[in-house]
Amino acid sequence: MSYIIDRRLNGKKKSTVNRQRFLRRYKAHIKKAVGEAMNSRSITDMDKGERISIPTRDISEPIFSHGAGGHVERVLPGNKEFISGDRIPRQGQQGGAGGGGGGASDSGEGVDEFVFQISQEEFLDFMFEGLQLPNMVKRRLAGNESFQVVRAGISNEGTPGRLNVVRSLRAANARRIALTSSKRRNIRELELELAQEEEKDLVLRDQRRIDALRDKIADLRRRVDRVPFLDDFDLKYNLLVRQPRPRSRAVMFCLMDVSGSMNQATKDMAKRFFLLLYLFLQRSYEYTEVVFIRHHTSAKEVDEEEFFYSRETGGTIVSSALKLMRRVMRERYPASEWNIYGAQASDGDNWNDDSSTCHKILIDDIMPHVQYYSYVEITPRDHQALWEEYESVRTLFPEHFAMEQIVDVQDIYPVFRQLFSQKVSA
Repeated sequence: MSYIIDRRLNGKKKSTVNRQRFLRRYKAHIKKAVGEAMNSRSITDMDKGERISIPTRDISEPIFSHGAGGHVERVLPGNKEFISGDRIPRQGQQGGAGGGGGGASDSGEGVDEFVFQISQEEFLDFMFEGLQLPNMVKRRLAGNESFQVVRAGISNEGTPGRLNVVRSLRAANARRIALTSSKRRNIRELELELAQEEEKDLVLRDQRRIDALRDKIADLRRRVDRVPFLDDFDLKYNLLVRQPRPRSRAVMFCLMDVSGSMNQATKDMAKRFFLLLYLFLQRSYEYTEVVFIRHHTSAKEVDEEEFFYSRETGGTIVSSALKLMRRVMRERYPASEWNIYGAQASDGDNWNDDSSTCHKILIDDIMPHVQYYSYVEITPRDHQALWEEYESVRTLFPEHFAMEQIVDVQDIYPVFRQLFSQKVSA
């Protein structure tokens, strides 16, 4: 059997196409490994690469080998072990299986695994594949610093790299036809006269006229040949112009409950969820702003560092976060210019009748202006009053309000994908 081994160095990304093909082929294995990695990683390591293991049986390739093979129906003379119809196992199927190397064994099975490393970019691509912010629309142009180059017809001036060969040859052909059509017509008429004159008898033939016709035809042909095949003003160039690129400006409000009812494990799961959301926005939406709001009995807008690492705690009044979100929306993010999104994480525990206040604020002041609002309840217990109030909000806004529950760390990534998966249009 012959093998071809390419030992050239893969410099200048020469193997990029092969790697992309490999990643597409084993996409299911990689996505499964990415999902498992999200459950075991710490918050600081969630955006790093990952080592992926694929069983050997899943990467085996068909090969051609030399040998008898095929389907044999005969039994050789002198055989004492088999009769016609028995199935004979192929060589290599008996005994313990396993990869090359390692200690000997008289039992059991083993499968080599193919292990490779995916980069941070590839890891994030697989992690956020198929996700989007729902219901996003283009509100307005966010600044003028982004442009896209589009074709805008044909120009008579340009650089050689933008030469339109087809249009140039078409213009040259049209020019030659316009300049030589009358001469070619005269040549055809003179050739017809010359043929008629040459068909006459020698007595009636006028040799002077024949010579004159030939000279005139030759002169016209020289004048036609002097018309150049391609001239400078035949050249046509593709005209490219820069147009402003419309951007969908969006803002995401992240509301996290940090009250005393949220223990350390629950807060860690909430931070993991919001970190996934933050990475997703940074990765997929360049012009999306994030407003971080922490709340206990009072709410405060904080920066990224304080949102994820502050240890402040207290009682629980969820409506304080919604009131702050309402105020920030009115002051900085008008709904006519921004796609507004909200994501809230809490254990569902709230102070007395504050849940009804949350319901009223959402119905009257927030939901009519947002594109999408997601609520995540992080608790293994039964749902509290806040969940019940939010269910009525979901009934009124089924396309713009979503609710999910997280019980343990393994639920975070599936819930995140469920909330922000691409919706298939009917």
